[in-house]
Amino acid sequence: MKIVLLVLNCIFLAVGTCGGPLVMRLYFIKGGKRIWLSTWLQTVAWPINFLPLGISYFYSLKNINDNNNNNTKVILMTPRIFVATIGIGVLQGFGNYFYSYGTAKLPVSTSGLLFATQLAFTTGFAFLIAKLKFTSYLVNAVILLTIGVVLLALHSGGDQPEGETKKEYILGFIMTLAAAALSGLIFPLVELIYKKAHQAITYTLVLEFQTVYCFVATIVATIGMIINKDFLKNRSLADDFGIS
Repeated sequence: MKIVLLVLNCIFLAVGTCGGPLVMRLYFIKGGKRIWLSTWLQTVAWPINFLPLGISYFYSLKNINDNNNNNTKVILMTPRIFVATIGIGVLQGFGNYFYSYGTAKLPVSTSGLLFATQLAFTTGFAFLIAKLKFTSYLVNAVILLTIGVVLLALHSGGDQPEGETKKEYILGFIMTLAAAALSGLIFPLVELIYKKAHQAITYTLVLEFQTVYCFVATIVATIGMIINKDFLKNRSLADDFGIS
């Protein structure tokens, strides 16, 4: 079962990582303009986690009844982890917005390359926060990624989308880097939370963590949509995307 879960998660991660940016960029190419909507869609499917989480809770309750062990907890997330997860969710919400903005202004190849610099940010923040030890492989990867971004910045005008101003392109460039930096910060913070939890990091606990922080990120995006009045622009949104 562990191998099956691992394979399924790898498949979902690969499909989402490759297909998500393409679909999002397609929306903007077809005339879509709602950046907060794109932000909202990145985590709005969080209730899907209830399915595997419910199965996990079912087996936990079954084990409690079979073994008459009332000391076993069904919900593993403690209040301390819950509060920390809310903070991660807020950061993720803004990180998703930065990423959506960059995808709206940059070609998907450029935004993908820029976002890949999260490895460099993750390494740096992991060293500061999680006390990660540097290795020659990590140093080489960070140097190569940094050189790639510098070269891309020096020739940034070559792939500027038609009809987009230089200012918008540069802002999209900066926003994508900001999204990569936030993602690079979130991963070490999550590892730090797990270390400070002082409990076994089980599949159920990870699912609870993901459910809560994706819910909070969705709330952040929902607030952004309300402020931007996106919910009142459904008809124009369909017209922009070419839906009759």
